[in-house]
Amino acid sequence: MAAGLILTILISNMFTVVRDGRKLDELRGSVLRLHILADSDSAEDQSVKIKVRDRLLESGIFSRCRTLEEAEELAAEKLPEIISLSDEVLRENGCDYHAQGCITDMYFEERVYGDITMPAGNYRTLRITLGSAEGHNWWCVMYPPLCIPAACDVEDDKEAEDEFFDDEEKDILAKPEKYRVRFAIWDGFKELIGI
Repeated sequence: MAAGLILTILISNMFTVVRDGRKLDELRGSVLRLHILADSDSAEDQSVKIKVRDRLLESGIFSRCRTLEEAEELAAEKLPEIISLSDEVLRENGCDYHAQGCITDMYFEERVYGDITMPAGNYRTLRITLGSAEGHNWWCVMYPPLCIPAACDVEDDKEAEDEFFDDEEKDILAKPEKYRVRFAIWDGFKELIGI
């Protein structure tokens, strides 16, 4: 009887892990992140990184995208303009290095951004590297457009959260502690079977 109860609990928990893991995969697959890596950790290079961030966010390049596919296509199409805007900021600040960029898949640790926590994992990313790219980075979610410029700070956009994420995804973003163990099991299982 006890073995049957334990088996029932294990099966029930496994269904929960699989359900939440699939939702995690949907979430990871519906996001385009912006990642900017500074030349170094000097105060000047870190300041320039933030100025590059501000210029890119103020450009509004991604503000009109309605799907992830549109955002990725636009990022690829506008990559020369994105690099040009970044290089313009570098020149204005007397930097003797340049920006490079690409769209790639990148692994991110769990990251807190305002009131949301993006789970760890691989995400499509617009990556901008400044100079030797040996300094600390800055990131946000470009699609859906969760990072918006607000004066000198960047805030998460609550309206975009409500528009682009369903209730389950918003729960994942708002309550990461509730899901960490399940997600670790899910990712470990996928790695074990080679998915």
